[in-house]
Amino acid sequence: MYILDLFCGVGGLSTGFKNLGDVILANDMDSFCKKTYEANHPATPFKLCKIENLDINTIPDFDILLAGFPCQPFSIAGHREGFEDKKGRGNVFYTIADIIEQKQPEYFLLENVKNLKGHDNGNTFNTILNILSDLSYFVKYKILNSKDFGVPQNRERIYIVGFKDKTKCDKFEFPKEQQLTKSVFDLLEQNVDKKYYYEGKPLYDRIKNDIQPDKIYQWRRQYVRENKQNVCPTLTANMGTGGHNVPIIHDGKGIRKLTPRECFSLQGFPDSFILPNIVDSQLYKQAGNSVSIPVIEAISNNLKKSEIS
Repeated sequence: MYILDLFCGVGGLSTGFKNLGDVILANDMDSFCKKTYEANHPATPFKLCKIENLDINTIPDFDILLAGFPCQPFSIAGHREGFEDKKGRGNVFYTIADIIEQKQPEYFLLENVKNLKGHDNGNTFNTILNILSDLSYFVKYKILNSKDFGVPQNRERIYIVGFKDKTKCDKFEFPKEQQLTKSVFDLLEQNVDKKYYYEGKPLYDRIKNDIQPDKIYQWRRQYVRENKQNVCPTLTANMGTGGHNVPIIHDGKGIRKLTPRECFSLQGFPDSFILPNIVDSQLYKQAGNSVSIPVIEAISNNLKKSEIS
């Protein structure tokens, strides 16, 4: 099968779907994401533009549409403007719907923040479901947490799976939760560059008495918050901007923030995943904007079962 990867970022969704087919086209408007995507998927055609500028007539035929469309309009961390988002990010769903209507893929997977379901008292989500139904697709959706699929990160996201065939939709089940066996500290790098340590930096005096070994914290603009579940707090796109939301640990050598590589590991990316030579702030943003690979793999494996059963 062939896959269209929209809002592809660094390719988290398509990496999780690699058992179902090849990506025929990837699209994103972020040039830094393009560098990371192409470093890891050099054979995949990549169209750098806003989705609104993607000519549907030039998109090759495909079987599966993947889209982790912008979450900021619906996020608790954002302004929650939804379809009224002043930057137009909430309206990109209509472009996705146009592509689905014209290209008629067999399946689609849409991913967003869990708050999408309750945004505007559920009106936003109902609008999305109604549009997809009007396009003659059968839909199932569920909120899944990354920590329930082998990734020590508290990350709740809503996943919407669509089918042209009702029988396959009826057969499909979302994957079941698994017991977490890894901790954040199992994924740490060795010999971390001193630039990630806080000693000698302005923030150090504010946090040095609050950070204990074997626990993970997050800097929340004015204070440090411990994650009581002892898993990584949700990685966010703004980790690289002034230190806000970046996870903090004491690794036995000192107090430091997680490295970009560790953040990608906490999304389930393998060690072989290439991080190009770009600024850390962009790598943090890419990790925070991506998806947790094991969750996507579990969904795609169940989708494959519905396809062949």
